[in-house]
Amino acid sequence: MNSFSDIKELISAIHRERELLNEMFIKRKTLSYKYDLALEMVDSKDDRIKYLIDHSVIVLDGDFLRIDDLFLQFFEQVLEVNEEINTSYINENIQEIKQNINYYFTESDETRKYNYLRLIKNTFIKIGNVALRSVIDLKRNVETTFKNEPNYKVKKIKLEDLDKKRVAIMNLIKQAEKLILKDEQTFFKSALDEELRKIICQVELQLDKCTHNLIEIEKQIINFLNKISYQSEVIEKLQKIKYLKDQFTIETNTNINSVLAQNNLVIFEPNLIYHLKLSIEHLQNNDHAYASIVKIAKNVQSGRILKQPLADKISKEYLETQIEEEIQDNLEDVKNSFVASGNNLFEFLLGYTFAKEISFEERVTIYCQLISDYENNFEIRDTFETIKGIEFAIVYPKKP
Repeated sequence: MNSFSDIKELISAIHRERELLNEMFIKRKTLSYKYDLALEMVDSKDDRIKYLIDHSVIVLDGDFLRIDDLFLQFFEQVLEVNEEINTSYINENIQEIKQNINYYFTESDETRKYNYLRLIKNTFIKIGNVALRSVIDLKRNVETTFKNEPNYKVKKIKLEDLDKKRVAIMNLIKQAEKLILKDEQTFFKSALDEELRKIICQVELQLDKCTHNLIEIEKQIINFLNKISYQSEVIEKLQKIKYLKDQFTIETNTNINSVLAQNNLVIFEPNLIYHLKLSIEHLQNNDHAYASIVKIAKNVQSGRILKQPLADKISKEYLETQIEEEIQDNLEDVKNSFVASGNNLFEFLLGYTFAKEISFEERVTIYCQLISDYENNFEIRDTFETIKGIEFAIVYPKKP
């Protein structure tokens, strides 16, 4: 078995085989990811799979592959989908804090004392994060178990086991709170600095939040167990009734007839059918009514073919071709005439004779179009004049 030389090699290997690892992680519950399927994911390069096996990223089990437990646990914790709740990790951190506190008081060198203090701070941060993460995982597992576990007996056992883990997490939280508030008061008074004080406050808030959530989880587990107990009783009773019905002894061995006779629930009432007659006019003129009639006719299969009424013929007046002529002036001709005139553009357009009657506003529009289209042929000066409230620049033909 080989190990990765550094973090770069590890990240590079995971990134290179991300498609394969993603597929195996998604199908981690099936425990049947075939080697041939993995080979297709790596472009049929067997050496890439062997590389992952040699570095213990994946494990070969006969003809099947699975992600190594260490990497699987890492992926599940990072993606927050892990089902295993490790309560011993909190206890290990508590014991580690006690050991480092003992080392802190025994050590005389200030540098090494500071290193122990730093380890204590980091471990306190771990305790808060792990406790909070454990509570979140516990809540998710409780809900998942109740919703997805099909076997009622197994569901009940799993919920009871999760409740035991809830109690274990609660006890560990109490130990952590006792460590902060009672057991190590001497340490906190002598070694307390601003950073450690903030860390302790943050951890206390996290532990308090965990405690409140664990109380809610306890209520949820009790509620789920009660529902399971009720549902189990109902299912067992239904199974007995079905057995008697299959044996044709349900009426003789039970009082089902008298129970049903005394029950007045609406579900036991026959379905009422209300006959509503639609008007002939509505049926003839409404498109939705026609569609409904066609649909019913297909189901009835009476043999009669229903035809939708045809519209009247289109009048010949609508079919006659009408031509509308519109006279338009060629801007190129207007430009050429302006260049030959020698006058400024705006005054030229006011006196220009177009093919049809042009209003003052339309002449202003043509003025703007000519400048836009033939700017390179015009000399636009910085002087301005005003006619009928329209201020315009003086424009002359550009001299050759």
